[in-house]
Amino acid sequence: MKQAGPEFAETVAVMALGWLAGKDELLPIFLGATGTSLAEMRERADDPAFLRGVLDFVLMDDEWVRAFCDSAELAYDAPMRARQSLPGGAEPNWT
Repeated sequence: MKQAGPEFAETVAVMALGWLAGKDELLPIFLGATGTSLAEMRERADDPAFLRGVLDFVLMDDEWVRAFCDSAELAYDAPMRARQSLPGGAEPNWT
């Protein structure tokens, strides 16, 4: 898999969504934090803005990042690089 660009970013985000869906203890936290239903999660699985939110959620906890990346055989910086490659994903410059 090419390691940059929107295709890479969407692939990583969809993988993260699938990983979340398989985590019985984490999925309800994601749904509650985002106000998303399971049906909406399925409907928006190809929406770059929603996928950016999935990555934002995973990136909130280093343990989640490590667990996801280990399961997907990705480098630990892949979710952040993917997030930055999605539309609106650039980190804000506060200076």
